[in-house]
Amino acid sequence: MPNLEIELFSCRTDNFGVLIHDPESGATASIDAPEEQPILDALKRRGWTLTHILTTHHHQDHVEANLALKEAYGATIIGPENEANQIPGLDMTIGDGGDFEFAGHRVHVYETPGHTAGHICFHFPDDKLLFSADTLFALGCGRLFEGTPAQMWASLRKLMALPDDTTVYFGHEYTLSNARFALTIDPGNTALKNRAAEIEALRDRGGFTAPTQLGLEKQTNPFLRPDDAGIRAHLRMETASDAEVFAEIRKRKDNF
Repeated sequence: MPNLEIELFSCRTDNFGVLIHDPESGATASIDAPEEQPILDALKRRGWTLTHILTTHHHQDHVEANLALKEAYGATIIGPENEANQIPGLDMTIGDGGDFEFAGHRVHVYETPGHTAGHICFHFPDDKLLFSADTLFALGCGRLFEGTPAQMWASLRKLMALPDDTTVYFGHEYTLSNARFALTIDPGNTALKNRAAEIEALRDRGGFTAPTQLGLEKQTNPFLRPDDAGIRAHLRMETASDAEVFAEIRKRKDNF
């Protein structure tokens, strides 16, 4: 089976647009639909025809272009069963542990409540791809609009169980701010310091910080490291549970 082709581009002020294309069948999916024109431009640039929209959650900056793109292409919209009544144009719902096929590529769904109550992530296990939207960011995680810290920590643990060589595409270009915050939580982490310097340079020249690798996130993302002794000592939370340490990190980021 040929590898999926991926087109990454900017939408809105800081959203990522992502198209995935199967060259054998011609099938093309948009991960969410943040903004119509940049998606149309990307399709035209690559000569692809949109067949699917894979929706992760109901926020407007992820579904705004659903109906326009569906009208233009007849695309099938697949999204979370627990947010079905909030997502425009939905054709098929899927819940935690569900599987479906995109052009012969297996897709496994993880429900990851926290950012929203029914947020899902799309994992392509054979392609080693994860589309995590607003659950897991490079050096960050989503703000908790509808869920609890305990829910988000449980959601992140699901994703952390995936192989380290999983390539992760996420929803927003927040990485520079996330890196600066991460250094306040995990100041002794040499890998993080090196990565933060690379991110500063990358953003200075206008480069994208997506995608990331899951193994790199486990080494440097403080939201995935509440069990780390250095972080616990820095926060003076040596005897707290992982969920409590995570909650403290999330609270600090909200106020950063």
